Amino acid sequence: MSTVDGDRDGPHDIPSAAELVEAVREFLQTDVMAATDGRTQFLARVSVNVLAMVERELRLGRQQTEAHAAGLRRLGVHDERGLAAALRAGELDDRIDEVTEFVRATVADKLGVANPGYFDTAPP
Repeated sequence: MSTVDGDRDGPHDIPSAAELVEAVREFLQTDVMAATDGRTQFLARVSVNVLAMVERELRLGRQQTEAHAAGLRRLGVHDERGLAAALRAGELDDRIDEVTEFVRATVADKLGVANPGYFDTAPP
């Protein structure tokens, strides 16, 4: 799999998937949005936002996936379904601070992909 910064450990040549997505996003953002209005411009704006999310997921996804899996392992569960079951059963009641930290980190990672600007506007 290739990464945004050019490090490669897979069989694919340049440009990477992230670079291709970035090129399409920039085209929509600079050329299409400037040349359109109304519904077409709105849909181009939505497409730009979706492609930006895909870029961030391609850039951050592997690291986030590894961190998420490590957090689940530390809590002694295999997946989020297992975490929910353990919480319902009260098995993690004595580790609620760890669970809270894990859930907050998970939500922060999701926001980092879906809407990183949230961190700039979130109340303290």
